[in-house]
Amino acid sequence: MSIDTQEEVELLELEELIDVKKIVLYNDEVNTFDFVIDQLVKFCKHEPIQAEQCAYIVHYSGKCHVKSGSWEELEPVCTALLDGGLTAEIQ
Repeated sequence: MSIDTQEEVELLELEELIDVKKIVLYNDEVNTFDFVIDQLVKFCKHEPIQAEQCAYIVHYSGKCHVKSGSWEELEPVCTALLDGGLTAEIQ
């Protein structure tokens, strides 16, 4: 097993132990790119370029994982995105 593969396996095992969750943002036909980018910068603490990349992934793929962490960390962020009119969920 290569070092990269071993590190990846260890990371996945660690994620299972601490129960890492993800916020998934879904595409909609309502919000503009600029609005989505602003929301990701504001609530997910993305850099503008990262938020722009996520917005394009959402647009072309239908969804994008935008933040990970514990349920307690993600719940207020996801709620803020939802309150802002975006479509997101914690998985």
